[in-house]
Amino acid sequence: WAVERTFSWINRCRRTVRDYERLPDHHAAMVQWAMIIVMTRRLARHQNT
Repeated sequence: WAVERTFSWINRCRRTVRDYERLPDHHAAMVQWAMIIVMTRRLARHQNT
C-alpha cells in the first residue's frame, strides 16, 4: 500500500511518467527531484497544521 501510493505521487510529475531523458542517470535525477517535491509539500503541510 505505501509503495503504490509513493509511485502514484511520483507519477504526478510529467517528466517521470514517460522516459524523456536519454541517459538513465538523468531519469534517476528526475525521479529524485519528484520525491524532493513530494516530501517538501508533505513537510510544509505538516508544519501548517
